[in-house]
Amino acid sequence: MRPSTPAAPAFLRLAVHPVRWRLLSALATSDLRVRELVDLVEQPQSLVSYHLRLLREGGLVAASRSSLDGRDSYYHLDLDRCAEELATSGSSLHPALRPRPAADVDVTYLSSVAVLFVCTGNSARSPIAEALLRQATRGQVEVISAGSRPKPRMHEHAVSVLREQFDIDIGGWRPRHLDSLAGRQFDVVVTLCDKAREACVDFANYRRWIHWSIPDPASAGDDKATRRTFAHTASEIHTRVRHLLPVLTTELINR
Repeated sequence: MRPSTPAAPAFLRLAVHPVRWRLLSALATSDLRVRELVDLVEQPQSLVSYHLRLLREGGLVAASRSSLDGRDSYYHLDLDRCAEELATSGSSLHPALRPRPAADVDVTYLSSVAVLFVCTGNSARSPIAEALLRQATRGQVEVISAGSRPKPRMHEHAVSVLREQFDIDIGGWRPRHLDSLAGRQFDVVVTLCDKAREACVDFANYRRWIHWSIPDPASAGDDKATRRTFAHTASEIHTRVRHLLPVLTTELINR
């Protein structure tokens, strides 16, 4: 008597559909809106929205309202969840397919890569990203941050969260205006807020433009809630920076 064949893992059943795979691929490095995904996968909006709903129900994709236009939404792929699901899918087929620990990115090869992080005020999200990428690459990557409408000073919670969670001191940093970087070239530009992304259309001319749709942690409410939001935001940016490192390596190879 033949053993029964188990059903394919849920992740594979979700990802194997051609449209869903193209959506996952499009969201692998950058958060995008529905109309942008429609253009990328070349399918009707109703069909794209249907498949996005399935991916959201499967826990692979999340949506958040645009901070510039609340009628619009950005979609974000949970890469950690995808990694977990891929690992489970492989080991369910055969124990030998259990994943091996990921190799660390050799950051010594990234010294010629230049990265720019942008948000509106350059007092919280973009300097947090700058500081975390500097730490992750041990200063090998040329990284800087700026704002389209910079605040007078760094947000106190950005300073304290980086110091307490990551042992990084940005207390002496000052917000920088995007105009001060006119003429400088960057390999990768990452916008961290919807307002900056939709206002700074010139970034479309760069070879690699990535968007992370991250709400402003300074708008959380009272001071205690704001402190918690900053801690959550720093953790999210830390995760995204970790996923950015292989992208930087690919960018260097493809020059």
